[in-house]
Amino acid sequence: MSGLTLSGDFRVEVVLRCVTQACRASSRKDPDVLQLTERLRSVLAIALVSVWPGLLSLPAQGDVIGDARVLDGDTIDVAGERIRLHGIDAPEKRQTCTVAGVGYDCGKNATRILTGVIDGREVTCKGNKRDRYGRLIAVCYVGDENVNAEMVREGWALAYRRYAKDYVRQESEARAAGSGVWRGEFVEPWVWRRRGRSAH
Repeated sequence: MSGLTLSGDFRVEVVLRCVTQACRASSRKDPDVLQLTERLRSVLAIALVSVWPGLLSLPAQGDVIGDARVLDGDTIDVAGERIRLHGIDAPEKRQTCTVAGVGYDCGKNATRILTGVIDGREVTCKGNKRDRYGRLIAVCYVGDENVNAEMVREGWALAYRRYAKDYVRQESEARAAGSGVWRGEFVEPWVWRRRGRSAH
């Protein structure tokens, strides 16, 4: 039934029908099995109706907590879960920026800064959506500190307005202070990626 959206009542009926049909195959040879099947159907109906609302309300994803392995300026791995920091976009690992015409590895710098922000402490990430690569999109915290916001405030990530505007204020602060990439010239990470794809 992949690709279909079914109502709760219909899905309950499908489960019951499957159980009933499986048992009726045997009931043709044994009438007692048919009687047992009908009783089982009634019990299952009551049980499924009782628990179904609770199943539908379960969160898509609980908090992910643990030590973080920093992969780049906006991606980490926590407890085996690949996490893309929500609402921000940092320079890619191979991306370079310039200050007064001199190039430097801003992508590697962003990775180092994120490593410093986390500083080996336990991370708690909260999210319930995934991107097209299967990564959990989440806001991550070290204690009470919002890691996503700190990366933008430090100037090593931009507010990813295409998907969220949560960190526009922090970006404005970083830009005004000339922090991180704002001290020189750079290409927005999403533009840099697009240019890379078009070059191949």
